[in-house]
Amino acid sequence: MDKRRFTRIPFNATAHVVSPNGSWYSKLLDISLKGALITCPQDWKVELGEHFLLEVILDNSDVVISMEAAVAHIDKEKVGFNCINIGLDSISHLRRLIDLNLGSEEMLERELHSLINPDKG
Repeated sequence: MDKRRFTRIPFNATAHVVSPNGSWYSKLLDISLKGALITCPQDWKVELGEHFLLEVILDNSDVVISMEAAVAHIDKEKVGFNCINIGLDSISHLRRLIDLNLGSEEMLERELHSLINPDKG
């Protein structure tokens, strides 16, 4: 059973993953208020729980959503990240992106409430 509290929005964008050991570009597969799923960069060695700066570069705009993220799951083709920290500008852009793609202000407000009050989901 899927226990997700945050709707994943399929979205076509470039993902840039940055660490002290280097940086890699990849494709964003989906995004939510709590994380993102990207294609696994070629020849990338990563560990569960490892922290990165994840930048989502929205195509055809100057908008970049930046978050500190930890690797939540890995397979040969995909890497899932949990958002650890996100700035005000980035969360505003992310909220707008999700609002436009959810089409439901009520659902967005429920997810924001879950994000702010995780124990009262």
